[in-house]
Amino acid sequence: MTLSSQPLPVRKTPSARPQPAVGGAWEASADVTAVQLPEVRPGRLPRRVPVRRLRQILCLLPLLLVTVVAVRHRSVLAEGFAHLGNAEFPWLLAAAGTTCLTWVAAACTRQGAVVERLPRRRLLATQFAAGAANHLLPTGLGASAVNLRFMTVCGLPLARSSAALALYLLAESVGRVALLGALLVAFPGALRLGTLVPETAFGPLLAGAGVVLVIAVAVPVLVPRVRSAVLSFLRTALGEARSVHTRPARALALWGGAFAFPALQAAVLVLVGQAMGLDVPPAHMAVAYLAATVAVALVPTPGGIGSVEAALVVALVAAGGPAAVATAVVLAFRVITVWLPLLPGALTLGALVRLKVI
Repeated sequence: MTLSSQPLPVRKTPSARPQPAVGGAWEASADVTAVQLPEVRPGRLPRRVPVRRLRQILCLLPLLLVTVVAVRHRSVLAEGFAHLGNAEFPWLLAAAGTTCLTWVAAACTRQGAVVERLPRRRLLATQFAAGAANHLLPTGLGASAVNLRFMTVCGLPLARSSAALALYLLAESVGRVALLGALLVAFPGALRLGTLVPETAFGPLLAGAGVVLVIAVAVPVLVPRVRSAVLSFLRTALGEARSVHTRPARALALWGGAFAFPALQAAVLVLVGQAMGLDVPPAHMAVAYLAATVAVALVPTPGGIGSVEAALVVALVAAGGPAAVATAVVLAFRVITVWLPLLPGALTLGALVRLKVI
């Protein structure tokens, strides 16, 4: 058997049927509906906002907000810096150092709220940037948004990141109120509540709290979707809290930072009071600070700007300080804790956005 040397036949494939030109037989056909497409130039796609350009805008947004806030409160800034010039420098230096420790305490609390190990340097830088964001947006929203984004970038699912955020807020609130209660028990005469909150205001405050509580309970009960979402979040949050408290290191970081953060903030006010010569015992100044911050916790102003100052002045006067000196102390305290870190914090926030850390 021999093989044939003739080439094998090549099977021809049917050529593609030429399409009629647009505007010719295609338009004349009654079976085809004409579809108008957007006019696109050859070789070019429709314009879209590049992600890089959007990220650059987000980097510059904190600086713009800082400028707006500083211009709106320029009189407070000028008066606060004027009072700083008359204060004793060593006490102010100690107050600035204690302010830096508050970011360390916040980083410890954030780490204690999650089981996974977070990158330390990025976590600390995020807390510094979150402090600036917290003073540019309504109270708590700026810092919460920055930390929520940081945890999701680190690989935590959104549900667990939200649960960790809720655990942090709960621990910080418990630590602040517990410190205030302990100091009030130890120093019962530190604050005259009659001058801080009039007796006629207790009724409306209790009524408002009751209305909020009723709404918070009624909405999940009456709306099934809200109820299922709340129950799902509570299951996730309880599971996260249980996992954190099974690790002693995480529980110590969570509650240690939750108590250290308000204590350090109160210590900054005490140091500024000493620098300005405020004739109020240090423990009474700490009570005044904790009481004022608890009172304005629900006021939706950016970083409590305006409301915190007023509450602190009233609280220091209620603790026995002269009104003029108390006002100077509060302005100097807010300059050190808010205004001086605001610009570098905004720059850090923009850098973290640019580096895709948040």
